[in-house]
Formats: sequence, structure tokens, C-alpha cells
Amino acid sequence: MTGLPTPSTPDGREGLAALLGEPQGALLGFDFDGTLAPIVDDPTAAHAHPDAPAALAALAGRVALIAVVTGRPASQAVELGGFAGVPGLERLVVLGQYGFERWDINSKTAVVPEPPAGLDAVRSQLPRLLEVLGLPDAHIEDKGIAVAVHVRRMDDPAGAFHELHAPLAALASRSGLSLEPGRLVLELRAEGMDKGEALRGLLRESGARTVMFVGDDLGDVAAFDAVDEFRAEGGYGLLVCSGSVEQNALVERSDLVVDGPAGVVDLLRTIADALPKP
Repeated sequence: MTGLPTPSTPDGREGLAALLGEPQGALLGFDFDGTLAPIVDDPTAAHAHPDAPAALAALAGRVALIAVVTGRPASQAVELGGFAGVPGLERLVVLGQYGFERWDINSKTAVVPEPPAGLDAVRSQLPRLLEVLGLPDAHIEDKGIAVAVHVRRMDDPAGAFHELHAPLAALASRSGLSLEPGRLVLELRAEGMDKGEALRGLLRESGARTVMFVGDDLGDVAAFDAVDEFRAEGGYGLLVCSGSVEQNALVERSDLVVDGPAGVVDLLRTIADALPKP
């Protein structure tokens, strides 16, 4: 990427101008998988783009707050991101499990809530449900306070995803949980928290007047909604999509579209270069 990109919308252009004009009043929020880290078949091997920590660190001391908001457990995102101990990331906050967990450099541990009451029922019923549906090879990931079903490694991932959606939605409803679809993954988790609520909390905490959020998937729609609400209330916002051929849910809602995690890193470097030198 050479030079700053031009957002496609007036709101986006105002948001980028506000970020550049008053970076100390800006909150920068990022999804993890598909945004800072490439999507891979094995979710436990989804390491961040090798240049992502340095690109974040180049901005961290010049803005109000940098946060990663992810469906992963917070400590897992920290490990896969390689964020701990990186000079310049002393103020990084990682909100895991859609905001239920929090990790920051001061505590160096994730604050983890109790699992929702219905999760034990999901754990016991899910393997049998997958067998009945003829999908026993779907991968179950137990996140401690949520359970995700991954279909990426199956012979027909899109077909399995479609077939699982309704039965898992019913199981979630019976168990008092909600179903969150993602990129070839369906997650059953507690109701009442999403990336939008997490981002709103960070905006209140930081007192930011500008917010940029970068995401790639259905789980980031709520965060995009929160940015739209913030703009409607008089704040500035910039919505960025980490684009892919696999998912285009956010493309039409975005002010900027970049080419996956590498494009996100390039955007961060470009913004850092455009800011006054610290």
C-alpha cells in the first residue's frame, strides 16, 4: 500500500481525518481471526501475521487505546498473537469470548467468568447430535465458557455449516444460550454479550472521540453497529473490512476494504507513517 487510502464514504473520510488529526483521542479495535491472523484449518495454529505486533506497537503509544476483541479465549489470542512482552504494547487490551474475558499487560492474566448454566447440557448432547446428523467429524472446541463447532476441515464445509445451523440454534435455545455463526464455525455461548457491547464499554473507558474497528466476519457485525451508533451520536468512526473470498458480509458496510491480514498490517503502517512523529 502506497499512501493513505481514501475511504469510500463521507463518514469514513471524516473518521480517518479525525484519527489523523487527533490520534490521542482514538480507539483502535481489531478482530483477531481473519483480521490480524490468517484463517487456517487448525484454529489452534492461527498465529497472527508476523508483522502485526510491531504494526500495532507503532501506533499504541500514539492513540487512546488499542484493543483486540475476539471470540477466542483472551489468553489464547495473546499467545497466538505474540502480544505479551512486545515493546510498545504496554497499553494493549485483549477482550476474549466476545468481551466476557479481559487481558491486559498489567494483569498479564485473563479475567474469566463462570460458565453459563446451560453449557454442561450442550457438552453432553452435542456429540450425539453430530452423530445423528451424520457429521461426527465436525470439530468441537470447548472454550471453557462457550463451545464452538468447526466444519472447515470437512469434505463439504459449506454444506455442513448450513445443515448444522438450525439444529445448533435449537440446542442453544433449549440450553438458554445464543448461537453465533462465523467463518465455517458455529459457537454456542451465553446471551447478553457481543463485540458491540464490548466495544461500547471500551469507548466509555477510554473516552475516545474517534473509533476505528477492523473485522472480517459475521461476529464483527455487532461491532460495526456500535461504530454506526457512535457516529450517530456525534463521534467519528472508521469501519474497515479485512476482505476475503470466503466471506463478504462486511464489505458493503465498510468505509475501507483491505486485502486480509497483510492488508491490515499495511494500513496500520500507513497510518503510523502519516501521524506526527512521537
